[in-house]
Amino acid sequence: MSEEQRDQSTPAAPAGQPAGPQPEPIRFFGTTWVHHDGGYALRRAAVAVGSLAAAALGAYLLRLAYQGLEIGNVGAFLSISVIVLFAIATAIAFAKTWESFGRRPAPSSDEAALKGLKTIGFIGSLLAYFLRSLTEAPGEKLRRAEYERAAAEYDRRRTARTGNPAARRRPKRKK
Repeated sequence: MSEEQRDQSTPAAPAGQPAGPQPEPIRFFGTTWVHHDGGYALRRAAVAVGSLAAAALGAYLLRLAYQGLEIGNVGAFLSISVIVLFAIATAIAFAKTWESFGRRPAPSSDEAALKGLKTIGFIGSLLAYFLRSLTEAPGEKLRRAEYERAAAEYDRRRTARTGNPAARRRPKRKK
């Protein structure tokens, strides 16, 4: 193995850090989701309450905005259009957020194009976050599957190496 190939191989773990794949942190949970330690249950409860409170506050602010439209006497068509558009944006944001907990988006997907729509429908995203946090940390199932797959692959690669291959003696060929 040349020096360049050795440099490109997996680097040794820093002192104090275990070798192998490391779990990916989740927002508000860090890596406590791996072993459900470090206040995991309390964090889940706080995330559930916080996301529900934020959704309720957002709905209240949208109600105030709608009342502003009524005071401005903009007409029934615009008032109904605003309600329908926010409802559609909320439904799409909920569906996309819920979907993102189960799979990673493809690199060429339209997630970037939907970022504005998800921002408008923020209540749907918050409700999806609330519902998921009732059962697990949002995104935990996906990250756990990826982490366990990476750990199993790492273990398989590590156990396949048995000693120095140069030290093995090959049987001599018959001439």
